[in-house]
Amino acid sequence: MRATTIGMPEAPAAPGLERLTTILLLAFVGAVQLSIAAAQILLGALLLCWITGMVRDKTRPTAPTFFVALLAYAGITLISSIFSIAPLESFIDDRQLSLFLIVPAVYDLARGHRATTATDVIVTVGGAAAVYGIVQYGMLHFDSLGQRPRGTLGHYMTYSGTLMLVVGVAGARLVFGTRDRVWPALVMPALVVALSLTLTRSAWVGACVAVGVLFILKDLRLLGLLPVVAALFFAFAPDSVTNRMMSMFDLRDPSNRDRLAMARTGAAMVRDFPLTGVGPAMIPKLYTQYRDPDAVQAMNPHLHNVPLQIAAERGLPALAIWIAFIAVLAYNLFRIFRSERDQTLAAAGLATIASMLSAGLFEYNFGDSEFLMLFLVLVTLPFAASRRDDAAAATRA
Repeated sequence: MRATTIGMPEAPAAPGLERLTTILLLAFVGAVQLSIAAAQILLGALLLCWITGMVRDKTRPTAPTFFVALLAYAGITLISSIFSIAPLESFIDDRQLSLFLIVPAVYDLARGHRATTATDVIVTVGGAAAVYGIVQYGMLHFDSLGQRPRGTLGHYMTYSGTLMLVVGVAGARLVFGTRDRVWPALVMPALVVALSLTLTRSAWVGACVAVGVLFILKDLRLLGLLPVVAALFFAFAPDSVTNRMMSMFDLRDPSNRDRLAMARTGAAMVRDFPLTGVGPAMIPKLYTQYRDPDAVQAMNPHLHNVPLQIAAERGLPALAIWIAFIAVLAYNLFRIFRSERDQTLAAAGLATIASMLSAGLFEYNFGDSEFLMLFLVLVTLPFAASRRDDAAAATRA
């Protein structure tokens, strides 16, 4: 069973309202990679129109089964906020939980061929953002650790994270697509170059794991291409990129040492607050109190590790629910991958999970709003695409 239905059978929406919500959906998925303000405004308008349509047609929302786990995660986050060292601040931070509404909205609005159209928009905007990042590096002197390409977004980590996700989507189109491969093939070099120039090692790891997952899903023998790709990378990449790559294996590197210290800091917090954590957004408040003696930075806004951050902020039960969410999501995506004739979107969803998890060992990407919005869109689109029979039945009705 792929979806849990909350309510009555669906009825066709008014054509004008449905057209508007579709436009808002496509505008939103494009804006996520360009501007957090624009994305939030468009998401608000999208949700308003979507809810208006349901009220007008007397229908109720539906969602894939993994949404139940997301709701449970939201609920336990609110419980953690009650026991936070500063509950009001934690509840204010909890507003990010509203982004979970992206799942039922996309599931309802991106049915059938609209899901593919949404990925076209994501890849196209990602390509444009990549070109802009390359221009920043080559012409605007965004070419050092202190000044990295960030596209039109506010931070290079967010920019590199969204590029990483788009690499997985474009790669899925190339590996599994039966048509329309030309555009992803043209965009992919720009995506890879821009991602490399961000000097963001966690995103590099995530992109490599995503491509590896796609190769495994297609044909295990394709993994033999990875050493060739690595050799070409080292042959043509700028020294700043290759040096940054080699620093991943240097335990004397300050950022590596600091991440190990953050892991010990987070573990200490979990030991003291195992059930409810210290509370959402409370890591900075307690960081100096728990700071490991070997830490490099005096302060860190988060622990640069998704599972550790969740456990320290929200407690071990919250981490267990989050793991269940990922497990249910991955299982159902794999079921779609095995059952659907067009496997592209499901493969892209699995690559999205793989890249988030691997990069999330070194960065708290699940807490980045832009990243989270794009992540939720990409993992929901395969479920929405599988509803094409429902959409056809509604049209015939």
